[in-house]
Amino acid sequence: MTMDNDETMYELEYPEPETQSDASNGLSLVVALQGYADAGQAIDNAGSHIKAALEHAPLATFNNDLLIDYRSRRPAVHIVDNELAPAEKTELSLDVVRDNAGIPFLLLSGPEPDLRWSAFTEAVTDLSKRFKVTKAVSLYSAPMPVPHTRPLIVTQHGSYKSDPLRYPRFDGRITVPGSAQLELEMKMAKEGIETAGFTAHVPHYIAASEYPSAVVKLLRAVEETAGVSIPLQALERESEKVERELEEQVEESGEIAAVVHALEAQYDQETARYRERHDRGLLSSDGEVPTGDEIGAELEKFLAQVNRDKDTQDIGTGDDGVEDIGAESWDESDSPRSDDDDDNSGDRRPHSDGGDDSDED
Repeated sequence: MTMDNDETMYELEYPEPETQSDASNGLSLVVALQGYADAGQAIDNAGSHIKAALEHAPLATFNNDLLIDYRSRRPAVHIVDNELAPAEKTELSLDVVRDNAGIPFLLLSGPEPDLRWSAFTEAVTDLSKRFKVTKAVSLYSAPMPVPHTRPLIVTQHGSYKSDPLRYPRFDGRITVPGSAQLELEMKMAKEGIETAGFTAHVPHYIAASEYPSAVVKLLRAVEETAGVSIPLQALERESEKVERELEEQVEESGEIAAVVHALEAQYDQETARYRERHDRGLLSSDGEVPTGDEIGAELEKFLAQVNRDKDTQDIGTGDDGVEDIGAESWDESDSPRSDDDDDNSGDRRPHSDGGDDSDED
């Protein structure tokens, strides 16, 4: 796709990698763009894990100079022995991925564009048609007033009809901040491509730390929706380790435990109400279940905090007075391609100002 100023929106790989298989009746596209709804860094890590765990090859690479405002996400520059090293570069790319059974699917990953959303969504939709995409699976993670001690909820929206008992759907209207990924979903739906958006509900007090449990749940949704298999054993081990550390640290503080127990009681109450009232798998917007406005407000607050963190490089106590639980980053050495399974745990201790978070719902 060529812009008016002769700059190219993307470059296609040559020679073009094979995207079809003998049993292929159309491809699924997985969309995992960084920088929007990425609580627990679940979306960034989902895309990274797919690439680390499975065979993949680039189909198209997008021009960051046209799409990214570098002032909003300044690349890290290292000074090594008094010399400047090249800045880290993050690619926005469309890759063809094959699972262990050889089933192909496409992955759109990298930073969410700051600019030219319409041109970007047009380009991705055109590429999707070119490579015969029939289904688009978009991943999101949002900070929510839920406890880490209960099953992580993943809600679903879009034209694809998943199991409503596994992936509840909201009725009524929900207002959230817009994004290039949401624009892409709408564009694809208009073009007749089946869409499925999955949102992991990440405990708001851990939203700024890596939370592998959300990554596991989202990639399970990808497996079920796209009909592919993704190695998740390393992620599951990491998730179990993080959950153990969280439990240990909660037990050390009666004040923190009280907050978590209040969220548990609220979660259990609303889960029971949901099962009683909505056998079709729709989450109600009445009662104490988070309303659309509340979900939008939580997401806006999270995005505002992320923007502040870009400037200060200091993730600390949020507006609600609860410091995000700091998690040691898990890296690709924990992927299925590595035998390195070192247990390097960070401090995930939350701090409370004495307020009761249970009334955030």
